[in-house]
Amino acid sequence: MKTKKRLQLLHGDCREILASLNENSISCVITDPPYNYEFIGRNWDHDEIQRRMERIQDSSTLVKNIPYGSGLAGGVRNERWYKRNRENVVQYIEWAKEWSNELVRVCKPGAVVAVFSSTRTLAHVQVALEEAGFYARDVLVYRRHSGIPKGLNIEKKLDKLGDSNAHQWKGWHTCLRNEWEAIVVVQKPLINNYLETIQNTGLGPFKATLPDGSFQSNILEGFSKGPEEKLDEHCTIKPISLIRKLLELFLPTDDEHVVLDPFAGTGTTLVAALELGYQAIGIEIEERYLKVIRQRVSEDLFTAMSIL
Repeated sequence: MKTKKRLQLLHGDCREILASLNENSISCVITDPPYNYEFIGRNWDHDEIQRRMERIQDSSTLVKNIPYGSGLAGGVRNERWYKRNRENVVQYIEWAKEWSNELVRVCKPGAVVAVFSSTRTLAHVQVALEEAGFYARDVLVYRRHSGIPKGLNIEKKLDKLGDSNAHQWKGWHTCLRNEWEAIVVVQKPLINNYLETIQNTGLGPFKATLPDGSFQSNILEGFSKGPEEKLDEHCTIKPISLIRKLLELFLPTDDEHVVLDPFAGTGTTLVAALELGYQAIGIEIEERYLKVIRQRVSEDLFTAMSIL
């Protein structure tokens, strides 16, 4: 018997491709879009990520796990700097609203959308999603491994400049050790209530009770990537066990449910969705990542790839 095709890969800008998907067809969205580090005005692709990583290869401004190298990271904090920073935030929110508007259209009532974001940009993403019509449910904490903070050590900097009072600033830095990422959780409005929504779409509540009878926390930790997940092609890959956990939390088991990732990257959300028996749609603007996805997923699961 021929294996049923369960994965569709689409190549292009998600803002354009989402417009071609059917209304009320998606049961859950798990995605990890670019964080706002001088994002606007550049093509966010593999070459841009490499440019940023190479730019700060030997710099103390490197932020672990984030495609970095932004001009907004340093510089004199004058009026022009803060104005530029604010303009970038506004443009980022407008960009996020464009794809959020399409997401709310394609999602079924009660569908959960979970969006990874940094501690500094989660509010911008949530604003965009809410203005598109989603309802804010929670912000999950994904606690991960973190290294030594890379901000400025004030005491050492002043001492290097010959300041005799440098010792008074012992222990003062320009940032904290960052050991978590945000997962913004929103939901498409219900059909009157949970029970009516369940009857119509099979969606709405969370699987909050754990096997041992305890209640699921909104802090997720203890997830790590296996050797097969440490791909050199992408610098922000999330553990597949973490994505699997999110899907199990938000989406009942049903092989008719469709999981969408509009920023598919190397396909971790898609792989997790297929392993759990769901159908999946991935949209990715960078063609080389599509090749990685095809290597990670059995070829007989694919529908025809659309190239835009």
